Amino acid sequence: MASQPQKTSLAALTLAALGVVYGDIGTSPLYTMKEVFAPAHGLPLNEGNLFGVTSLIVWALIIIVSLKYVTLVLRADNRNEGGVMALVALALSSVGTKSRWFQPLVLVGLLGTAMFFGDGVITPAISVLSAIEGLEVATPAFKPYVVPLTVVVLVALYTLQSKGTGGIGKWFGPVVLVWFTTLAVMGVVNIVENPAILAALNPLHAFRFLLQNGWLAFVALGAIVLAVTGAEALYADMGHFGKRAVRLAWFAVVFPGLALNYLGQGALLIGNPEAVSNPFYQQLGPWSIYPLVVLSTMATVIASQATISGTFSIAQQAIALGFLPRMRVMHTSDREMGQIYIPLINWMQLGAVLLAVIGFGSSSNLASAYGIAATTTMLMTTILTFFVIRYRWRYNLLLCFFSTGFFLTIDVILFSANTLKILHGGWFPLVLAAFLMMVMLTWRDGRHLVYENLRRHLVPLEDFLQSLFIVPPARVEGTAVFFRAEGDGVPHAMLHNLLHNKVLHERTVFLTVYNADIPTVPEVERVQVTPLGHQCYQVNIHYGFKDERDIPAALALCARFGLELETMSTSYFIARQNVIPRVGSEMALWRESLFAAMSRNARDAADYYRVPPNRVIELGTQVEI
Repeated sequence: MASQPQKTSLAALTLAALGVVYGDIGTSPLYTMKEVFAPAHGLPLNEGNLFGVTSLIVWALIIIVSLKYVTLVLRADNRNEGGVMALVALALSSVGTKSRWFQPLVLVGLLGTAMFFGDGVITPAISVLSAIEGLEVATPAFKPYVVPLTVVVLVALYTLQSKGTGGIGKWFGPVVLVWFTTLAVMGVVNIVENPAILAALNPLHAFRFLLQNGWLAFVALGAIVLAVTGAEALYADMGHFGKRAVRLAWFAVVFPGLALNYLGQGALLIGNPEAVSNPFYQQLGPWSIYPLVVLSTMATVIASQATISGTFSIAQQAIALGFLPRMRVMHTSDREMGQIYIPLINWMQLGAVLLAVIGFGSSSNLASAYGIAATTTMLMTTILTFFVIRYRWRYNLLLCFFSTGFFLTIDVILFSANTLKILHGGWFPLVLAAFLMMVMLTWRDGRHLVYENLRRHLVPLEDFLQSLFIVPPARVEGTAVFFRAEGDGVPHAMLHNLLHNKVLHERTVFLTVYNADIPTVPEVERVQVTPLGHQCYQVNIHYGFKDERDIPAALALCARFGLELETMSTSYFIARQNVIPRVGSEMALWRESLFAAMSRNARDAADYYRVPPNRVIELGTQVEI
């Protein structure tokens, strides 16, 4: 009886994981088979090709998802957290800052992150569009309304983001469970009609298809990869549900549902080749189209919601790791820390999604853009995983090459197949990724230049305090908290305060925030207090990239070190840096100007760190880069 609660908890986590983790890959049957045999690709629909394609899809699910992600990549967790940014942090800490691989891995990680953002734009567009395209199957009269209806659904979805998903989120798991059950049932119905399709489980059909079709097979791989898009979500959302729940959901529900449905679509096309125009919606006949459109739309909205939430989470991690400027992050749940909403990201992503829907106009056109984003992210994940298992787990070099080299070969082939689509839509995620890479690299490099400028002019804190108290200034009641960067000297805000006000508070705290490359820092390790004499203290606060930045809450922990701060008698002095671009520095002038613009519009430090606004004193300082 003692083990019963644990079983219930695992079942609940598994159901929840279905709704969040598997929505994206779960909606792939809507368009994958249709896209493989699209007339534009020139692959004829015959029995040999049908068996080969079906076999490739099923074995892609086995090799890429079951073996690579579920078995290998899920093990490379950063203290139970996953995702591109978490893997980047893990890989960088594994090789060390002095390694020759450090900077290349930063670029690999940023490219993977940028492509994840691109994937986050295309997933809602192609998923919802493909679901509503089912109306065309019912009657061609609905065709002019597909794009407008898609726009309405997506605008409603993004508008509701600020409300959070706490209320409707509890229905995500059950709805997606119904979806996968429906996929399985439809597949079984068609397999019973044409059981010969079960021969596609033999991988020889896949090899024969590749050998006999040559170039056409290579082109087809660019569409077959659509069956595994969304696999990255397995890893990205691991921290929310744990490995056991993610793995159980895949092997017990998701993989059987997907495999049966793809086999069922293959069986349908054996007996009815005309159904290739949209095999998903023709699996059960005309009577099922409208119910399937409703269920598909619900499933694709859930898949889109998972992608949007994942984008918010990755953006928050990028901010914490210093790759994006501070933005307003709103918590939409009092109980769930991961429930966040970033207004700027939300509306920018909606704009890009609507551009994709209106610009491409159909799921077939969007499929060309989808594959390259997904395969690039998969490729970057494999590269980062190699460095984790080699330098962190200390596995034998040959074993590391074998275990990741196998998957790397597959990733490179799939990525190469998708490069053929660059002129036909693949340029879209590449442009998005290039823009995001430019923003992230400019922000990182700009922050480094600002730090170097301040470091050249810093006054060592210990020497300054020693000389200051030879003839001490007037002391006033209360506590002053001065923000101080890592490795910085005397805070500029303190120098300005002494210069203009000529007073020092009776207690002075120098506050430095350290961003660790781990998800969370335990509360017992959150703060360190070092007395500097004369009622001056150095307080170091440590945060992981998923921790909520709350300075007053962290300072309250100083009480156990004998430093108790009264909220109403504590003032926070923050130096607001006005960045001035100049010709002839390490960055191009246009990048400096971009960094200066981002710096001016970044979220206020006091707001970001949850400092009470009525206790903040801001002092401006100009910094040339």
